[in-house]
Amino acid sequence: MKILVTGAAGFIGFHTALALLARGDQVIGLDNLNSYYDVSLKEARLVQLLEHGNFSFHQIDLTDGAAMDELFGREKPQRVINLAARTEGGYSLENPQTYVETNISGFLNLLENCRNHHVEHLVYASSSSVYGANDAMPFSAHDSAEHPLSLDAASKKSNELMAHTYAHLFKIPVTGLRFFNVYGSWGRPDMAPSIFTKKILAGKAIDVFNNGKHSRDFIHINDAVKGILLTIDKTAEPNMDWNGSVPDPATSAAPYRLYNIGNNQPVSLMHLIECIEKITGKTARKNFLPMQPGDIENTLADINTLNTDVGFEPTISIEEGIEKFIVWYRGYYRV
Repeated sequence: MKILVTGAAGFIGFHTALALLARGDQVIGLDNLNSYYDVSLKEARLVQLLEHGNFSFHQIDLTDGAAMDELFGREKPQRVINLAARTEGGYSLENPQTYVETNISGFLNLLENCRNHHVEHLVYASSSSVYGANDAMPFSAHDSAEHPLSLDAASKKSNELMAHTYAHLFKIPVTGLRFFNVYGSWGRPDMAPSIFTKKILAGKAIDVFNNGKHSRDFIHINDAVKGILLTIDKTAEPNMDWNGSVPDPATSAAPYRLYNIGNNQPVSLMHLIECIEKITGKTARKNFLPMQPGDIENTLADINTLNTDVGFEPTISIEEGIEKFIVWYRGYYRV
């Protein structure tokens, strides 16, 4: 297939594009290469992608409507995987306008182009952050998620609502993926495994928020990409049994689906740190701090529907995944 991957120079986008190329798809990569984090890391990812004859790259921002329309008109992608977004909740406290522009206005441009150019299926990144104040574990896409705790989460929830509207009005098949804590090689430097590994190797103290009482559903990038490919191949369809009197948030009478992409295994923050300590052979100096504003204490993904619908089964444990990550980290950063 001919597939447009937005955020192709990003962490998940890079791995997704590589997997699509490996199976023989033609990939159109889009990224604005913003400086939110080290651009050289994004460029290093692109170098690998550009080695493939079936990959082309376009430096475009989702908010540039004219450039987006020109790209869709010229390339005519059959399917779209949208992984371009602002994702870090803490940054949204200082730069809320950026989140609205990228995650909402940019997403609207994408939806309009999927509509105008008859895209067969749009798969887009949402986030586990939409569960916000929910505390029923594990988080299920079939439960209501109406109380986000950060603008990042609110913008992702907005994406889900916008996607449903387009699925209803224009019959565009759309699938939203609520990613939990994805980690692995080529990961962003602002993610916990990268931050902890860098400081532990340098002998510096690490900040441990919520006094280390967090737990997270960490999913390795290889497993996350498996979920993305399984869903892009299964076009969203209407739920013929959907009932507006008892509405299921994860499905619709329109061609609309929501899934969790997680490991269904809770990992405490302290265990994550222990894994890094064991593999690096260094003991972390810990600076215990209270909860950050907008943060969620615990996350855990219910992935039963994704397993039933497309056969998704994560296989990489946190111990194996962190070892793979640190091997990459030492090699890339020459530590």
